[in-house]
Amino acid sequence: MSVETTQPVNLLTFDRQALEKYFAGLGEKSFRARQVLQWIHQRRISDFDAMTDLSRDLRTKLKECAAIVAPEVANDQLAADGTRKWLFRMADGASIETVFIPETDRGTLCISSQVGCTLACSFCATGFQGFNRNLTIGEIIGQLFLACRLLAAEETPRRVTNVVFMGMGEPLLNFDAVVSAISIMRDDLAYGISRRRITLSTAGLVPLIDELRDVSPVSLAVSLHATNDKLRDELVPLNKKYPIDELLDACVRYVADEPRRRVTFEYVMLDGINDSVAEARALVRLLERVPSKVNLIPFNPFPETKYKRSSQERIDAFRDVLIGAGLTTITRKTRGDDIDAACGQLAGQGQVQDRTRRRERLMREIRQI
Repeated sequence: MSVETTQPVNLLTFDRQALEKYFAGLGEKSFRARQVLQWIHQRRISDFDAMTDLSRDLRTKLKECAAIVAPEVANDQLAADGTRKWLFRMADGASIETVFIPETDRGTLCISSQVGCTLACSFCATGFQGFNRNLTIGEIIGQLFLACRLLAAEETPRRVTNVVFMGMGEPLLNFDAVVSAISIMRDDLAYGISRRRITLSTAGLVPLIDELRDVSPVSLAVSLHATNDKLRDELVPLNKKYPIDELLDACVRYVADEPRRRVTFEYVMLDGINDSVAEARALVRLLERVPSKVNLIPFNPFPETKYKRSSQERIDAFRDVLIGAGLTTITRKTRGDDIDAACGQLAGQGQVQDRTRRRERLMREIRQI
């Protein structure tokens, strides 16, 4: 690899193998890559001069040809319940949102994979805003890098134990960058997060679910939200390409080799749309063949939406049917809704642009997968 570049190489984009290859191009031993990987991801250091176990010559060389460039923090909000949301601005001015959700036994970071989303799910603020572009590896891992640094600086430091790809975008439509970022997250010299503590949420791109199983079998969550194709076509337009039966077949394949694993099905509760006891019974029948658990998500309103949140009574009745049938079911607690950080509310504060041609092109690509 040549090191003579007009633009500094962003080392945030490199997993261990790529970093070792880069350092070989500098004429350095592979252990230097492992040292730098730890400096960046475990100590969150972006200043080469602070990497004191590197030689002075190497530090000088790195300052000339490399950089550690994370997104810029454009806004930082703290909700009453402790949820923290950041608006991160990319070098080209595009913005994304990332959310940290604290629990008593964990700290979950909800990260974005795209600027906006092309899938146009009718109940989601992100899809309502439109689609701009995919995030790079550095922009994806940069969210974790910055969150860890900012949380560690709090008066009472907090840490990220779990990562969920449930922010802006459809992760499987940015497959290569997402898988590479996951590789960095899992590396013991970086963040050391086990694959079971990394969850990828998808609307259901069947061929890419199969590919993910083969290359990076992290925990899988599926945005289901309906028990029949007619309704799901309306809520999740991708269903017209990959209907429910095909999607559930892919889910069965995904966990087939590990009997104790389950797929998480996300089900947003929309008043009068999909929240009846009859729908709950239909969901039980639908999931009989899939090792699964269910997250019921109270709908989080956003401007101009036509949907309303189901009442707590209807959510509880729906949940009781599922639990009574033996399905592990959790009603997701709404977190951070006072700062629009709740599920389905992330929209980059209106920063997503180009809602037509790119979306049309991406939908054509989906049809070809």
